[in-house]
Amino acid sequence: MADKIPVTVLTGFLGSGKTTLLNRILTETHGARIAVIENEFGEIGVDQDLVINADEEIFEMNNGCICCTVRGDLIRILGSLAKRRDRFDRIVLETTGLADPGPVAQTFYVDEEVREHFFIDGIVTLVDAKHIEQHLDEGEEAIAQIAFADLLVLNKVDLVGAADISRLHGRLRAINSLACVLPAYMAEAPIREVLNIGGFDLDRALQTNPQFLEPEYPFEWAGVFDFPAGTTTLHFEANPDPVHGIVIAPIVETTEQGLRDLAERLFPLFSASGQSITPGQYLAVAPELCELDTTEPLGQYPLRLEYGGRYAVFTEHTFEEFQGYWQQQDGRRLPLLAECLFNPGHEHDDTVQSVSLACEGDLDDAKLNRWLGVLLQTRGTDIFRMKGILAIEGADSRIVLQGVHMLMDEIPGSLWGTAAHHSRLVFIGRNLDSMALQASFEACLVA
Repeated sequence: MADKIPVTVLTGFLGSGKTTLLNRILTETHGARIAVIENEFGEIGVDQDLVINADEEIFEMNNGCICCTVRGDLIRILGSLAKRRDRFDRIVLETTGLADPGPVAQTFYVDEEVREHFFIDGIVTLVDAKHIEQHLDEGEEAIAQIAFADLLVLNKVDLVGAADISRLHGRLRAINSLACVLPAYMAEAPIREVLNIGGFDLDRALQTNPQFLEPEYPFEWAGVFDFPAGTTTLHFEANPDPVHGIVIAPIVETTEQGLRDLAERLFPLFSASGQSITPGQYLAVAPELCELDTTEPLGQYPLRLEYGGRYAVFTEHTFEEFQGYWQQQDGRRLPLLAECLFNPGHEHDDTVQSVSLACEGDLDDAKLNRWLGVLLQTRGTDIFRMKGILAIEGADSRIVLQGVHMLMDEIPGSLWGTAAHHSRLVFIGRNLDSMALQASFEACLVA
């Protein structure tokens, strides 16, 4: 994509701070020449009057929303910009607050000229921390904007408390497990992160973050501790949630990878609800889920071991959220030896969710194409985004799969080399049956 022009799509519900972030992009020193495409719903545009004077070129589209009535205008403007590409390095496209960014992204797939000259570097969604939950409960526009995002800027965090931010982070991740969430005040997100997402370049994203497409887990954090013989007590000094899931299991490899390997083995057992524990009750070392009652602050849960040893502690939320720690009988706290953050799967907002699929080995290309073809024809309108890295029989390189609604694209990625072949596929959409999708995905494996 080195010869193509990167495009950042800037979206977010009304009042989320898009214009504030756009002004920062236009004024901060980042070394990039930027052309701005603005969209205002109505016959007379007002957003351009809010954008401060800058050297960047601004193109405004009136008389309708960019995602429906004026897509032709978008294609026309992009065509004009392609002929003047020596005057800028990238484009920022700001949508109206009521826009569904899906059709915008589709434009970069369906029009050959647009596809030849441009690519989407990322979809950035501004989220109003003070009002987003109201928008999520009342309509679908805000949900769609979050579901399509590569980066979520959780703006106006100064207007809400720490517990609210934690809850919001969970709701956002439930809708879109792929997007990075950046808290911000006055839209002060790092500009280089906003403009250099590589959200549609999965191969590069995986090199930066190998867990980018990892499956969802019922836990968010894991840590390794050396427990002495006798009683060690788990303390929670905060209670952002009334219930906190936990699993304690022996571990041999005290590394982040060791925690991930153990998580894969524990996942089927951990996914089911288990014993309910109230403060003062003893915890158990077992590969089953315990639901801790954390409605009381300063909750304490003892763990009694006949013999000391090294154990992994998997928790539904991070220890920081609950201000958690382990304390020995002599009052000393156990040091954390290793830790790992996971892609958590909590409660989903409405019917929009993220579903992560995984399988080992090579896929049969014909089976895969038939499956995807039927799936997108029958459920394409419900699938907002699709991203994946696939191992295809006979292919020396990874295949990077991208999709928006009923459109998808495949390009070669990095070589497999000696690495074990495996495939990871993530859907973000509405009313998705994760078990059925996983089964049909595995059915595409080479027999």
